[in-house]
Amino acid sequence: MRRAAGSMAVGAVLLLLGFLVVVQLRSQAADQGLAGLSVQELTELVANVTTRNNQLREEIKTLEGQRETVSTAVERGDTSTGGIRTDLNRILGWSGALGVSGAGVRVTVDGALPGDAVEQLLNELRNAGAEAISIGGTRLVPGVVVTGPAKALVVAGVPLPGALEILAVGHPESLAGSLARAGGLIAQLSARYPDVVITVNDEDLIEVPPTDRDLNPVRGHPRL
Repeated sequence: MRRAAGSMAVGAVLLLLGFLVVVQLRSQAADQGLAGLSVQELTELVANVTTRNNQLREEIKTLEGQRETVSTAVERGDTSTGGIRTDLNRILGWSGALGVSGAGVRVTVDGALPGDAVEQLLNELRNAGAEAISIGGTRLVPGVVVTGPAKALVVAGVPLPGALEILAVGHPESLAGSLARAGGLIAQLSARYPDVVITVNDEDLIEVPPTDRDLNPVRGHPRL
């Protein structure tokens, strides 16, 4: 019994010594990872670590500044998302993808005008600063023109009625003044077509619908 107990004790001591030897060897191997480097290599390693730490500090500083800016904007109720949405809606309204409302003029044409004469009215409104125009309920965008002889006018494939109604959003005084000034376009058309009566009325609220036309360019590509 004593001999067996002694053998077990010796085995336990040997096992413990073996474990300690393995730990020591691993520790020495880890130490030799740096110990085996030259002075130049250690200098480069320290420089790389320092550079990376500086980069991380700059990134932290930048992110903290952005967080502060966003927090301030949120407190003011002014966010970059809201600004982008406002700009986008303005562009969509200008292009015709969205309807537009605001002050402007209502032009009524009672009588028969040919397509080229109606186009003269529309161009005069554009030149006077109209921001959105519709005729007979159709929004005018690039590629949409009024064509045809008198009493058979067509816009975007839709026949126009005898009494035309043109809606234009813009500065009322500028739009009406451009059309109705002495010797202006209305006076010229009245001289050419005496049976046609053209009236212009200022209004505080004009609503121009969006276009149903596909506004995607076929040949052109945006330049960014």
